[in-house]
Amino acid sequence: MTPPSSRARVVSVGTTDRRPAAGSGRGHASERRLLLGVFTVTASLLYFVSDLIEAHQGGFSDAQLWLTLLAEASIPVFVIGLAVAQRPRLGRLGDVAGVAYAYSYVVFTGAVVYVIVDGTRDYATLTEELGLVMTTHGAVMVVAGLGFGYAVLRARTFPAWTAVALMAGVDFAADAPWAQRSRS
Repeated sequence: MTPPSSRARVVSVGTTDRRPAAGSGRGHASERRLLLGVFTVTASLLYFVSDLIEAHQGGFSDAQLWLTLLAEASIPVFVIGLAVAQRPRLGRLGDVAGVAYAYSYVVFTGAVVYVIVDGTRDYATLTEELGLVMTTHGAVMVVAGLGFGYAVLRARTFPAWTAVALMAGVDFAADAPWAQRSRS
C-alpha cells in the first residue's frame, strides 16, 4: 500500500483521493480562482454595459464615465490575476502578452480620467485630442489580448472556452458596431 502524502490519500487499494489533505492550504486555491472568475466576469459586464450606455446616449455622461473608469481600472488587476493563476504553464508569451494587455488598460484608464477632468463629451473628440495614444494602445490591446488568449488556451489551466471568450472579447471590443457608431 502506498503511504499517504499531503497531495493524495489512499482510500482503498488502487484508488487515490486527489483532494488536498487537511492543512495543506491548497483547498483555498479553488476558492481564489472562483473569486477571480467572478471578478473577471463582473468587470467585463460593467465594461459592456458602459459601452451600451455610451452608444445609446451618443456620447459620454458622468455616470457612464465613472462606470467605465471602474471597469477599466479592474482589467489590469484581473489580467495579472489570471496570469499568476496559470504560472508557470502560461509561458513567456502569456507573461509578456498579459503584462502588455494590462498596460494598455492602464493607459485607457488614464484616458478616462482625462475625459472626466477635461469634460470631453464623446469618443470622436477624445480621438482628436489623444488620437495617437488611443490608436497605439488599441493596437497593443488587440495584439496582446490575442496573444494572452492563445497562451491561456495553450496552458490548459482553465477550460478552453475561457481563452476563446478572452480572444473574442478583444475582437468584440475593437470592432463592436455600437463602438464604431459612437466613435465616428
